[in-house]
Amino acid sequence: MNYYVNEFAVVDENVEIGEGTKVWHFSHVQSGSKIGSKCVLGQNVNIGNNVKIGNFVKIQNNVSVYEGVELEDYVFCGPSMVFTNIIDPRSKYPQVGAQYYLKTLVKEGASLGANSTIVCGHTIGRFAFIGAGAVVTRDIPDFALAVGNPARVVGWLSEAGKKLKFDKDGIAFCDKSQKKYKLENNLVKEI
Repeated sequence: MNYYVNEFAVVDENVEIGEGTKVWHFSHVQSGSKIGSKCVLGQNVNIGNNVKIGNFVKIQNNVSVYEGVELEDYVFCGPSMVFTNIIDPRSKYPQVGAQYYLKTLVKEGASLGANSTIVCGHTIGRFAFIGAGAVVTRDIPDFALAVGNPARVVGWLSEAGKKLKFDKDGIAFCDKSQKKYKLENNLVKEI
C-alpha cells in the first residue's frame, strides 16, 4: 500500500488509490472510485461511487464529490464547497442511479473556492478560479475568474493564479508561470 488512509476513514472495496495519496479522518471513498497519485482528501470528505479524480488533487474538509463528477489533475476544492448531480431533486420522486446524474467536469488546475456551489451539468475550464461562495450555473471558460450568485466572469488568471493584464493587442505575460496568454473573442488561451 503506497498511500495513507487514516484509521477513522472508510475505503470501500473496488477502489483505486494512487501512490502518495492521503485520505484523512472521517472520510469515505465509495466503490468504483479511482483516485490518482499524490492527492489529499481532508477531513470528512466523501467520494461517491465511480468518481474519477486525477493526480495532485486537493479536496479540503467537508466536501462531497458525488457520482457524475470528474476532477482532472491539479484541481483544488476549497473547504465546504458543494457539487450536485441532479438538477431537480425531490424526496417524494427519488432519482437513484447514474442514469439520472448530469455530468460535471472540472478541468486541469481549476480552483473552487470555499463554500462555492457547482450546479451539475457544467464544465469548469482549465485553470479557472471560482470565488468563495460563488454559485456556478453555466460553463466557465479556461483561465476565468468567476464570482457571485450566479457566478459571472469578472477577470482572467494565469495558470499560476496571477491576474492577467492584457495589452492593446490582447497579450498578457505571467511572471510566475513564465507563460503568455491571448484574450480573443472574450476567451483566453495560452500562446
